[in-house]
Amino acid sequence: MFNQMNSKMTKWSLVLIFAVLSVVGLQAQRSNGDVGIGAQFGQPTGLSLKVYKPSGVSTDILVAWDLDDFFFVNVHGLVERHIGDSDVVHYFIGPGVFLGVRGENGNIFDSDNNNNEVAAGLSGTLGLNVMIGIVELYGQVTPRLELIDETSGAVGGGVGLRFYF
Repeated sequence: MFNQMNSKMTKWSLVLIFAVLSVVGLQAQRSNGDVGIGAQFGQPTGLSLKVYKPSGVSTDILVAWDLDDFFFVNVHGLVERHIGDSDVVHYFIGPGVFLGVRGENGNIFDSDNNNNEVAAGLSGTLGLNVMIGIVELYGQVTPRLELIDETSGAVGGGVGLRFYF
């Protein structure tokens, strides 16, 4: 029985070692122009797209919506740098703009609804990301300065993940 149990442990240990080495081996670098697609959870929650430029400005787009209530787009230009000697952990920072539309009584895309609120302004983002193979895990803070329809400030952000193709 001990030999049988030892054999099973050896097999599972080899599977575990292989899995860990596979993940470590997947830490390939993103290339210029690679596109990451995923989701962000926070304020707001939505779909995330990033076009990676290692020596320039990457483009980060967040789209969030509830078709009965609001539609929101946030676009940032990001500069991303390694933290220390790590090829896996980075910080990023960059300016951006946002546009939001909120419906007052019903669907924002209803042509009879002229009471939609439109908000637009400047934003920025600051965050950290970790690359695990083709997966980017990130967290960011996004301060916003609304300039249209009124002047006000807010802070958003969230955590998310993207898969690179």
